[in-house]
This record gives sequence, C-alpha cells and structure tokens, in this order.
Amino acid sequence: MPVTFDFHDRVALVTGVGRVGQIGHAVALALGRAGARLVLCDVRAVDVAARAQEFTAEGIQVRPAAGDLTQPDVARLAVETAMRHFGRLDVVVNVAGCLTTFGPLAGTDVLAFDREIAINLKTAFLVSQAAAPELARTHGVIVNFASVAFFRPQNQMAVYAAAKAAVAGFTQSLALELRDQGVRVNAIAPGMVRTTDNVAAVGDAPVRWVEMRQITDGVLFLASDAADAVTGHVLPVTNGDL
Repeated sequence: MPVTFDFHDRVALVTGVGRVGQIGHAVALALGRAGARLVLCDVRAVDVAARAQEFTAEGIQVRPAAGDLTQPDVARLAVETAMRHFGRLDVVVNVAGCLTTFGPLAGTDVLAFDREIAINLKTAFLVSQAAAPELARTHGVIVNFASVAFFRPQNQMAVYAAAKAAVAGFTQSLALELRDQGVRVNAIAPGMVRTTDNVAAVGDAPVRWVEMRQITDGVLFLASDAADAVTGHVLPVTNGDL
C-alpha cells in the first residue's frame, strides 16, 4: 500500500518544473496532489505557463515564476510570488540542475565548468538564501537535489560530480546554520531515474532504474512532519546502485 502525505496547509516552491517527464515536474505534481499550493519555477516562461495550466486543470492552486534562477533577483521574485499570493512559504524543493558536461578534464573549458556549477549549485544557493527568512517563520523545509555521483563518482564526470558534491556539502552545512531557526535542510541523491531524457540517452543498455514515484516519495517524506527530526541528511534513492 502506498504511503500518503498531507500538505493541504503548506505552500511549496519547486524549481526545474518546466518539462513533462522530468523530475521537477513529477515532484511538483506529487506535492500538488498531496494538497500543497505551489509556486512553479523554470527558466522558460512558456513551459511554466503550460505546467500551471496543467496543474490548475487538476484543481491544484499554482502561481508561475519563470526566469533564470542563477540570477539573485529572479530567485527573490520566486519567493516573493509565494508570499504575495499565498502569504507563506513552507517547502522549497531545489530540483533545477542537470548533467551538461561529460568528458575528459583536458577537453572541459571553464565556461562549461561555470555553467555546471551555476545550474546545479548556484540555483539552490540563491533560492535557499531568498527563502530562508520566510521558512524560519513557518519552521519550513528545504530539499535539495544531489546525486549518486556524490557517493560514487564516475569516469569523465568530474565537473558534475563536483557540482553535486557541493550541493551535498551545502545541504549539510546549511542544516546546521538553520536548525536553531526551526528550518530543516536535506537532499535527495538519485541514481538513474527513469525520466524521458534518461530513457532516450540509455537506449537498450541494462540499467537499474529508479522510478519517478520512488523519487517523489523520498521528497514528500523529507518535506513532511514524518521527518521532523531529520536534517542535514543526503538520502540515496538508487535501488541499491551504490
């Protein structure tokens, strides 16, 4: 029997929600179906608008907040959207991020390095920084997205592994900083998730897939009162592929 969570009294801000079949979309939809009111964030306004329309059709209360979350003003605007329309903020899920740099160190230029760090770490930093004062008022929760690459780095993925290890370290340090304000900070570290992009990239190769429901269940658990004593934890969701 599946575990159920109740977020009817919560407002959640989720980043990286723009594309159907990817993790951010699934996380936001799971929170919305559990009762949360949502601020949906992604870089492309047309994608955020489409997701807002989709969620609204399911009866989920949403507000879009499109823009480049590597920019401080955009991160602040996303948090302000929650406060202006819903009056509070309880949960932040920093999903935004991806693997953009694969290959040997010698062939990796500094712009590619900067892009990988910005997408995976800077977005989480800026959104968390903007949200922390509001989360302190509600004793809220931040859930970041690291990767199994934090536990098991792979060949020719040095920059991505560094970015996700930084997210894990950021999570653990911020948990200590915010614990006396009643804010919990944790991270999910997924293995190979059965997303649209990953399935297309892997093809027929054998993979120990992590299903989307397993990721969303992990996020809902960490964001819920069931995990009220859990902070500073990086949770592997890998189906044992460590």
